[in-house]
Amino acid sequence: MGLKRRIAFQGEPGAFSQVAANQLTGDDSVLIPLETFEEVFLSVVNRKCHGAVIPIENTLHGSVHDNYDYLLKYDLSIRGETFVRVVHNLIAGPGVQFPLIRRVYSHPVALNQCRRFFEENPQIEKTPFYDTAGSVKMLMAKGLDDAGAIASATAAEIYGGRILKKSIEDDRRNFTRFFLLERPKRGPRFIKPQLIRPQSGVRFKTTVVFSTRNTPGALFRSLSAFALRDLNLTKIESRPLRGKPWEYLFYLDFLGHVEEPASRNALGHLAELADMMRVLGCYPIGEPAANTGSPGRK
Repeated sequence: MGLKRRIAFQGEPGAFSQVAANQLTGDDSVLIPLETFEEVFLSVVNRKCHGAVIPIENTLHGSVHDNYDYLLKYDLSIRGETFVRVVHNLIAGPGVQFPLIRRVYSHPVALNQCRRFFEENPQIEKTPFYDTAGSVKMLMAKGLDDAGAIASATAAEIYGGRILKKSIEDDRRNFTRFFLLERPKRGPRFIKPQLIRPQSGVRFKTTVVFSTRNTPGALFRSLSAFALRDLNLTKIESRPLRGKPWEYLFYLDFLGHVEEPASRNALGHLAELADMMRVLGCYPIGEPAANTGSPGRK
């Protein structure tokens, strides 16, 4: 039996990134929690891990800008995507009753996604913490009897917490999109390594990053490379171009496989117009799953 692949994610065990990693890799991997997003990227670049799972955008909070920047800084390839429905639960230690709780710890984003809960319970103070699952870990380690944490059901299970209130998030249509990253290998022009070939019945998405000169119509002409070939753009994100104030990089997702004629022609057209262009990955389209924030399986 071969060794399992090591897959890095940011956060403590029980974080939503672990849920995503389980969905993307199932039982075939050992999941490695790390403290920061950059450590996650570096663990793959430095060959300490075979791959990594990172959040890239949330339907309420928007894009994870640090990870867009790291996708350009580090030469890793996007190999897959998945979606996790974010279900926030109020968790406390065994025996702690809801009327006793005066503080609730969690990541600031999670706290902000549960505003209605705090409006309905003004006696409870929001207390920011570095990680959702980490807040449960701290709560249990310190044995706090007047505090709770907001995190996934997985975190409660891992650290022995008890869920006092389920699904306290404001919006039940709260999803986070995640990427699976791996090291690239040599490949044809525009194409990242270990390319998944087009398959019958499987739809693909491609992610690219490019920059253009700051001239009238430059972005319009760049996007027309896809419009002229009826390729559907599903995401566009701009980020500052470091060293060039008021100039920008554009990250773009479109539906299609890089080996399909329309996609190859569009990318070739874009390369002629752009100052810089890089394909970050071509991967099967993930479908939002109505899961509950517990570890899934492929």
